[in-house]
Amino acid sequence: MKRRIILTGAFIGMLAIILGAFGAHLLKKYLSVDQLNTFEVGVRYQMYHALFLLFLSTQKDLAEKTLKTIYNLVVAGVLLFSGSIYLLATKDYTLFESKIIVFATPLGGFLLIIAWTLLFFTILKRKS
Repeated sequence: MKRRIILTGAFIGMLAIILGAFGAHLLKKYLSVDQLNTFEVGVRYQMYHALFLLFLSTQKDLAEKTLKTIYNLVVAGVLLFSGSIYLLATKDYTLFESKIIVFATPLGGFLLIIAWTLLFFTILKRKS
């Protein structure tokens, strides 16, 4: 499981760098400042959670079930949160209907909050 978490964190981080460069260099010609800022929020949160996964992989005392749950919440949260932000920022150039994907952003954010909360309470309950 730890290998999967590290690989996923590295992949999500690599993709955040690629998307950040794509936004800064290629999309700059096509998107408004507000759209670029929105796109950058998606990149930033994606990178935060790539680092979160790498941190998660270093935790030795977490139960396998807890580790899997946090991992799944983060991956789903990043896909929904950052993914929907990318689509919303580029909606003028994509085929996605913004009325449909607009619900993905708060749902993804909620999943990320649950992941952090689960980690917090799991460590809080731990006896040191």
